[in-house]
Amino acid sequence: MFHKNIKLVLAALIIAFGIYQFTENNIGNGIFLLLFSTIFIFLYFKNEFILLAFLKLRKQDFPGAQKWLAHIKNPEAALVKKQQGYFNYLHGLMVSQTNLNEAERYFKKAIALGLSMDQDLALAKLQLAGIAMTRRRKLEATNLLNEAKKLDKQNMLKDQIKMMKDQMKKM
Repeated sequence: MFHKNIKLVLAALIIAFGIYQFTENNIGNGIFLLLFSTIFIFLYFKNEFILLAFLKLRKQDFPGAQKWLAHIKNPEAALVKKQQGYFNYLHGLMVSQTNLNEAERYFKKAIALGLSMDQDLALAKLQLAGIAMTRRRKLEATNLLNEAKKLDKQNMLKDQIKMMKDQMKKM
């Protein structure tokens, strides 16, 4: 696993060599190298292992996603802040099936680090609301459900939020 700054150094070296190719009148090589350097810049902001874990999750392959996430040994050094949030978010999704204490910790850390998409943030808050409900913390669960409802602008989680509110009325 590369440190995140190594990717930027590689991109800078490739860009420098591409510019050198332009000065030597190798225009095709220079264009190719400049385009090739964008891959390393992209991978700086979107970690390759997190992308592969998301692909596995789309297929409902939790062990496969866990395997890809296990390749990230030191998330603080290898990932930018938003990607650290998604790293914790994915761990929270996978652990929520077995260990609620650990899942709550991962979701809270993911929210603190930040998630790019409102839908992901809404799902994290919905999961935290469910965990709070199982622990009989009704006020916290209500606040988290209201925040999730505000973040769910496309109404993708509407049914789950309604179902949780109905369950809270029975508490």
